[in-house]
Amino acid sequence: MSMMTTEQLYKALLKHMGPQGWWPADTREEMILGAILVQNTNWNNAALSLRRLKEATHFEPQNILNLPIEELKILIRSSGFYNNKSKAISTLFNWLNQYQFDYCKINEVYGEHLRNELLKLHGIGSETADVLLVYIFERVEFIPDHYTRRLYKKLGYANTENYDKLKRYVELPSNFTNQDANEFHALLDNFGKNYFNGSIEQRYHFLDQYFTKMD
Repeated sequence: MSMMTTEQLYKALLKHMGPQGWWPADTREEMILGAILVQNTNWNNAALSLRRLKEATHFEPQNILNLPIEELKILIRSSGFYNNKSKAISTLFNWLNQYQFDYCKINEVYGEHLRNELLKLHGIGSETADVLLVYIFERVEFIPDHYTRRLYKKLGYANTENYDKLKRYVELPSNFTNQDANEFHALLDNFGKNYFNGSIEQRYHFLDQYFTKMD
């Protein structure tokens, strides 16, 4: 049986699950904070930190920049790894502040080198950089997070051992737009949470025929 292509997977997920309406945020700054806070934790823990940050700052960039680091740590404690995440937030917001949070200008300044610039910042790894590229800078990137790697492994793909290996191995369709990249990541993440946690596995028999490898 031939493997399901990335384009086929995207169309199947979209048909059966519908648009996901991601990222769950009202502003880009809220998205940025969420992308950092959700690292190595679940969304519920990150969401609690976001609520506390919203109460304290209204997600206004200058309010966040003016927060004393110790207060920031307290506000985001529920997301875990608060020492590292507070430094990542401070570093990234100070970097963005150099460009007055003008995301179009940042896109223009760095062009194809933007991902590498993001990776130089403290606390910004491959996955977070790609999330920022898709949801903040409106680029087209594949985001092979934990659930995505598990799904691609079940579909029979090689190089699913870690994030960067699968990212190099899988190419998104050439006609993918930013909205497609946005939707694809949301579908993969939500599918993975449900399927691999076993809560509503019966809903996803439409993919069973393609699962040529099992965990």
